[in-house]
Parts: sequence; C-alpha cells; structure tokens
Amino acid sequence: MTYYKNKIFTPRKPVRTFRDLEIYQKTIECAVLISKNILPKLIKLKYPYAERTGECALAVPLLVAESHSLRFADFALGVGYLEKAMSASNKMIVYLEHAKGLYGAKVDTSLVDDLVGRYAEARVKMFRLEKSWKKFRTEYVDNETGKGKGDFKY
Repeated sequence: MTYYKNKIFTPRKPVRTFRDLEIYQKTIECAVLISKNILPKLIKLKYPYAERTGECALAVPLLVAESHSLRFADFALGVGYLEKAMSASNKMIVYLEHAKGLYGAKVDTSLVDDLVGRYAEARVKMFRLEKSWKKFRTEYVDNETGKGKGDFKY
C-alpha cells in the first residue's frame, strides 16, 4: 500500500456507467433528501420556488448522467452538460439558502446547511472531473484514425 498524507491510497473502481460516478451518487442522494425532507415543508410554507427547487435538485444528477454519455459522441456538448450541472449545483445552493433565509427555524437548518456543503463539494468534484476528461481526451486522441476526437455525428 502507498501512503499519501497519512491516508491509505486505495484505487477507485473503474467507471463503466454514469452510476459509477461519485458525483452522480452524491447528487442523487441530495435530490432524494430534498424531495423527502425539504420540499414538503417548503410546499406547506408556500415557498414560491418550491417546484423549481425540486426540479433543479433532480436536474443535477440528470445532467451528470447525460454529460457522461454525450462526451463520447460530442465531447464539447458533454462538457457543456457537465458545466450546466455545475451551474445547477450553484442554483441549488441559492435556493436552499434563500429558503433558509426566509423561513429560518421552520425548515431543518442543519439539513439545509449540510446540503449546501454537499452541493458545493459536488461542484468542485465536477470541475475536477471535467479537467480529467479533457486531459484524457488530449492524451488518447489518435490523429491517424480520429479515435477519441469525440466528433461522432448521428
């Protein structure tokens, strides 16, 4: 085993589908928590953006899933969807903080703060994933065959 900064290095499982991506797993978990614990209270409190909050919460993992598939057919479009997922993560932070600011103790503030932290962390991980995809693409493009260019057209 190799040690890095007092932590044991363990290799990650290979990514075969979007479901293997940690950011997908973390953001779908957030969407479920919001749907179960936050949205019912926001609807009861007549929060004007409750529907948008629920849609945005689910949009983040949806965009991650779409970006993972699209990057093989159209790399730029796949990265664009990942950037939309990052933007949606930022929007979720705004919605959650706005609701907390309006309703205070009427919503579970500790859960809201936890979710804000999770979305902020997911945003950073998505950025790192984008950099990783770009690095992989530049290292493995075969100029002779065109393999890896990501310009497949339907």
